[in-house]
Amino acid sequence: MAEFIPSISFTEFHKLKPAQLTRLKCAEITVNGEYVFSFINGNIEPSGFLRTQSEYRGSEANAVGGETLEEILREVVPV
Repeated sequence: MAEFIPSISFTEFHKLKPAQLTRLKCAEITVNGEYVFSFINGNIEPSGFLRTQSEYRGSEANAVGGETLEEILREVVPV
């Protein structure tokens, strides 16, 4: 759990409309109490530094693991 930003559930996060998301402070998003991702309000700094750094860190993380949206959606779920 984050020490300096609040934690909210994905369900609560998903209820927000786009205009509300632009007003939301940074938060840790969880599912069933487990960390999923951090939401960072991009309006905090206009230079784009935060966005550029996030893209860089995201590309590093994608190189290590995870699946694309298409791979996940093609998955057959046993019933």
